[in-house]
Amino acid sequence: MEENKVLTAEEEERELAEQARIRREKLQKLTGEGNSPFVKVKYKVTAASEKIKANFEKFEGKKVCLAGRLMSRRIMGKASFCHIQDGCGLIQLYVKRDDVGEEDYASFKKDYDLGDIVGVKGYVFKTQTGEISIHCSHVEMLTKCLLPLPEKQHGLKDTDIRYRRRELDLIVNPEVKNTFKKRSQIISAVREYLDGAGFLEVDTPVLNTIEIGASARPFKTRHNALDIDMYLRIETELYLKRLIVGGFDRVYEVGRIFRNEGMDAFHNPEFTTVECYASYLDYFDMMNLVEKMYAKVAKKVCGTTDVTYQGTEIHLGGKWERLTMKDAVKKYSGADYADWATDEDARECAAKLGVEVEEGERATKGHVLIALFDAFVEDKLVQPTFIYDYPVENSPLAKRKEDEPLFTQRFEYFICGHEFGNAFSELNDPIDQRQRFVKQVDEKRRQEPKCNAQVDEDFVTALEYGLPPTGGLGFGIDRLVMLLTDSATIRDVLLFPTMKPKK
Repeated sequence: MEENKVLTAEEEERELAEQARIRREKLQKLTGEGNSPFVKVKYKVTAASEKIKANFEKFEGKKVCLAGRLMSRRIMGKASFCHIQDGCGLIQLYVKRDDVGEEDYASFKKDYDLGDIVGVKGYVFKTQTGEISIHCSHVEMLTKCLLPLPEKQHGLKDTDIRYRRRELDLIVNPEVKNTFKKRSQIISAVREYLDGAGFLEVDTPVLNTIEIGASARPFKTRHNALDIDMYLRIETELYLKRLIVGGFDRVYEVGRIFRNEGMDAFHNPEFTTVECYASYLDYFDMMNLVEKMYAKVAKKVCGTTDVTYQGTEIHLGGKWERLTMKDAVKKYSGADYADWATDEDARECAAKLGVEVEEGERATKGHVLIALFDAFVEDKLVQPTFIYDYPVENSPLAKRKEDEPLFTQRFEYFICGHEFGNAFSELNDPIDQRQRFVKQVDEKRRQEPKCNAQVDEDFVTALEYGLPPTGGLGFGIDRLVMLLTDSATIRDVLLFPTMKPKK
């Protein structure tokens, strides 16, 4: 392909098809000669590129065996330079005809393509330009790459292709691999913190036999053997609290969650949460846990508690700001909950501020407060902030405040204008819980007449055996990874985000 020549999409497609055809012809040739590049079962690797480059003095002159993907190549007659990429990074190879043999060198020049997986043996040295390299004594093809990689100068920028063909994205965009390595480190650091705080990691069912009344819409499936509908979980909460009833003092789960809802920069139908529950703690204790955990995870993974997200420096260390929802709404909108003597007063206040709410009993003072928070407050919360004491209307699983029964012992915390987690002093009154579940189910059936929402009677029965005073917390792993890797969209931190199939 001519350098700098811009091809039309049709021309590019024909060019790629021609390259793929040539690669298959090479495969047929190799197979016909008894050198199929798909029969190798294993290859002994004794060193990694990163380790060699970080410890050159130790490796200089030593024989090593490496394997990786051929990413670049410069053929220079009787000798060639190339780079292979292993799981750690790139390293240069020096391949000379006199060292590997005339036949193997001829094959290296004619039969190998960029993208092929190769195994090499040789000794470590440094070139005249100072680049740490492998002087090869043996090169062999381990796997033939039948499709051409994107050109290096153009790379792989199309996000749709990157998300659909994540394996290709990882090959040609090394920084993407670093994001997912950091994701693994973040999850490990969260586990380490919770394990150290006395929490026990558990697993609870992904398939549920009922659709609960929560607002999130579930995915529905069918269990053929039992001949019943089942639902993929939208949370791990209810099973985890049953374990607290059963006598575990502290439990947590890193769990995959499924919600049959829309997608945007912060939402994917399939995502990962951490939920943890601790008996004899309240929601203020859970605030302290969040502050300490986020600071320790950031310090361990990023080396600092001050991280930059999309151009804004975020301070995760120290004490975070704490505001009640009433105070936050008053601070950012001027509306004062204390001035609302009736629900009608609240609705009139919302109208004056240009915020639409429902009429009648579906727009209580609590509903209006929530609407004003969404309209005026959330996007202002850039630095880590706890918003606490939520109205009972949208907190069906949180314990009421004894001195303000219209409010609950609940908080959410916000960073960069987005909610990152949710916590309660858990409701442990089974009578109150059942009443709230019934109201929640009725509301869901009103909004979605065809849904099969039911009260989770098994959970209510568990509460009747006695749930001790308990603090609970749930937060999204994906959003935490976005924050600590400075990723603009959740799709950048999910290896295989949900995509609409191409026709």
